[in-house]
Amino acid sequence: MPTSSSRKRRSRGREDDSDLVPPRKITGKELTELEELSARLSALVEMLDEKGIIDKKAYDRTVAMRLHEVSKAAAIEELDEEL
Repeated sequence: MPTSSSRKRRSRGREDDSDLVPPRKITGKELTELEELSARLSALVEMLDEKGIIDKKAYDRTVAMRLHEVSKAAAIEELDEEL
């Protein structure tokens, strides 16, 4: 039975996920995976905010709180190891 075109599109999308792994040269400078992922995430958040799907300010507050929690937990864990 032939594969539907939507199924073909979805399977191609999965293959493209591997594009995140290697650093890319975009403006002549080789980007690290972290730089590329950060740029992709920023673009995604901006697009979602423009479409009214999320509120960028609320997202930024939530991320700030989450980073604070993770940082605090790591500091406590480090103190526990020293004791």
